[in-house]
Amino acid sequence: MELIRKYFPDLSPEQEAQFIQLEHLYRYWNQHVNLISRTDIDNLYERHILHSLAIAKVCTFVPGTAIVDVGTGGGFPGIPLAVLFPEVSFHLVDSIGKKVKVVETIKKDVGLTNVTAQQVRAEALPGQYDFLVSRAVTKAEVQVRWAQHLIKQESRNDLPNGLLLLKGGDLRQELRPIHRVSYTFPISDYFEEPFFATKLVVYISA
Repeated sequence: MELIRKYFPDLSPEQEAQFIQLEHLYRYWNQHVNLISRTDIDNLYERHILHSLAIAKVCTFVPGTAIVDVGTGGGFPGIPLAVLFPEVSFHLVDSIGKKVKVVETIKKDVGLTNVTAQQVRAEALPGQYDFLVSRAVTKAEVQVRWAQHLIKQESRNDLPNGLLLLKGGDLRQELRPIHRVSYTFPISDYFEEPFFATKLVVYISA
């Protein structure tokens, strides 16, 4: 938890309590459903929660923003972002039902009223959102295709509507086919831990 306070010192007491609760919940559920690598659970705050929050360093979402987290798995990056932005709505989707059920349980136990979860494939997802967020579930080109029917045209944030993807490594080849405005933000610009040396937030406009 100290790692979260280090980079987000203005958390409310309720937000601090929610981030602390996440560790207990993920440790419990990870014994029953493979949400995080068993060898990685001790790195939950750094490699999962703080990593998710890197998106918040790129864009501070205004109240009323609607975000869809595609391929959320155990709730990353959606759940940590939902704690940080209680006035922003998050719809977390995944094709694996047992993971969606765990996400539903975690969000209820933490008291996140701004989160909904659904078992659905991105291609079949109805509704429209300001941003699509995701960890590296598939190639950016595929995620752009998913986003075509999901992203609203009218923007309300400083950053125009689009995709915010957590990725790593050399992405020149992967981003080459995407003929849209795109930027890569090195997470090491925001967080000093060695884990983030090759990690990026990728923004792709809608």
